[in-house]
Amino acid sequence: MTTPPIPPSDAIVYRLADRAAWDVAEAAGVYEGAEIDFRDGYIHLSTAAQAAETARLYYRGRDQVVLVAVDAAAVASDLKWEASRGGDLFPHLYAPLPLTAVLWARDVPNDADGVPQLDGLL
Repeated sequence: MTTPPIPPSDAIVYRLADRAAWDVAEAAGVYEGAEIDFRDGYIHLSTAAQAAETARLYYRGRDQVVLVAVDAAAVASDLKWEASRGGDLFPHLYAPLPLTAVLWARDVPNDADGVPQLDGLL
């Protein structure tokens, strides 16, 4: 079994967050993460190809979700690509996310089943 190549450092990676937590981050200039991040010791991020499944698994039923685009090169020294769901390499940020590395943040609508819909945002 071969390991998939690590995406280029100039890639954009994504974070889904609750709007209230993101508002706190915007006021502070840094995103510290959520409960799962504190437990695991890093901030969970996703590639564009992984983000919709992350939304379905972890954000279903949540209102006011934000999709945040992060410049991977800006956090490259603290970003590690590690095997996770299904053996895919996921970007994990081993430091708080400085908002200077954020390209944009957009509110995400939910579908009728309460799943955040990322179509047209990525």
